[in-house]
Amino acid sequence: MRPGMDLSGKRVLVVGLARTGVAAALFSAGYGATVKATDEKPEAQLGDIPERLRAAGITLELGGHVPSSFLDQDLIVLSPGVPAHLPELDKAREAGIPVWSEVELAWRFLRGKLVAITGSNGKTTTTSLVGHILKTAGIPTLVGGNIGTPLLALVETSEDKSVTVAEISSFQLETIEAFRPEIGVVLNITPDHLDRHVTFDAYAKAKMRMFENQIERDVAVLNADDPEITKRMPSRPHVYWFSRQKRVAQGAFLRDGQIMFRIEGDEFPLVRRDDIPLRGDHNVENVLAACAASYLAGAAPAAIAAGVKSFKGVEHRLEFVAEINGVSFYNDSKATNVDAAVKALEAFPGPLLVILGGKDKGSPYEPLRAPLKQVARGAFLIGEAASKIATEVGDAVPMTEAGTLDRAVQLAFEQAKPGNVVLLAPACSSFDQFENYEHRGRVFKQLVAELEGQFAARAAQENA
Repeated sequence: MRPGMDLSGKRVLVVGLARTGVAAALFSAGYGATVKATDEKPEAQLGDIPERLRAAGITLELGGHVPSSFLDQDLIVLSPGVPAHLPELDKAREAGIPVWSEVELAWRFLRGKLVAITGSNGKTTTTSLVGHILKTAGIPTLVGGNIGTPLLALVETSEDKSVTVAEISSFQLETIEAFRPEIGVVLNITPDHLDRHVTFDAYAKAKMRMFENQIERDVAVLNADDPEITKRMPSRPHVYWFSRQKRVAQGAFLRDGQIMFRIEGDEFPLVRRDDIPLRGDHNVENVLAACAASYLAGAAPAAIAAGVKSFKGVEHRLEFVAEINGVSFYNDSKATNVDAAVKALEAFPGPLLVILGGKDKGSPYEPLRAPLKQVARGAFLIGEAASKIATEVGDAVPMTEAGTLDRAVQLAFEQAKPGNVVLLAPACSSFDQFENYEHRGRVFKQLVAELEGQFAARAAQENA
């Protein structure tokens, strides 16, 4: 039984007016709270958001935070992008005011079962795949969280028989209180967001908060091949593993090209590896995790196999864009950290021309050296992190500081030969030059489309 919450008459402050903050403000007001919303951005940069919120009776403080407003509340709800330890928030905690992420609030109102998925990489693909499998199985399914639709936006359509599949970030987990998914999944833990969490240990602990409120009847699905996860294994929930490298006591594993599931001593096949439509060994791990979570959420083996085979992948995740004069373009804008970029490089035999860079997140870029040297002909560096990448990757591959994405795409195409792949795998966040990784990916695809048009026009002229 979830604790719930009566918001009627409560004073609620929402901090940050990105998509999640807007949802939290409107939800709280709709449930009878007196809501104030604050954002450091001035009103002119927030589009139609201020008008929408004022129409719902929400008071706004824009262009900066008013410290006193943080102390005159019954609850503070954060957007994921807002640092959890602003001085104003720490003072509010000292005054006994709860500071929650949006997922904490949403969890108290959601009906049905919750499958929550986190990890440094693969969250979006795995969340989307679990949702797709469960829908294929005929199970009423909602998909949201950090994947794009705030959990609060799913509350009204959730029901006792539905399963909500949610991507959950470390930013959201660091400000939970009682949040407790029936099925919690951690895919992997590698250095990321060190610009915010400061230390790797603090980041890893935030990820593993997924399980801190679970009880014995709940389920944890964990990567048996990740030492950072195995050494932090939770004690209370029922643990199922997934592994690409070995047979597991309970869970999903790969054997002789077949994904198997083992439970209570019985083993049965789910789907063949050759039927997975996604590139890369890392996506085999994502599929293993999705198979385990889906089976434990109620999907039958046949539905799991059908769901995996029919899955179309996720936009901005090793997404094929176009082939121009024998050169293939792939968009992996979702590769926002070094480990994700390494996995993207390992998904191709080469030769690659790779676009790297963006806003630095505090992780070292040296792990890119070996895979770049193995499969890349050249790298094109963009954004704030360009010089740091150049210094740390060194002479592993010829590098060009292109500055901007449009320049990088043009230079890469000029240097590419038929059979080459131009890969956007930035290893950085996008916030220096773009709104988010989706915006970066869309711009990349538009630039490729323009190149395709230009090449087609030239070819038509030459053949005229």
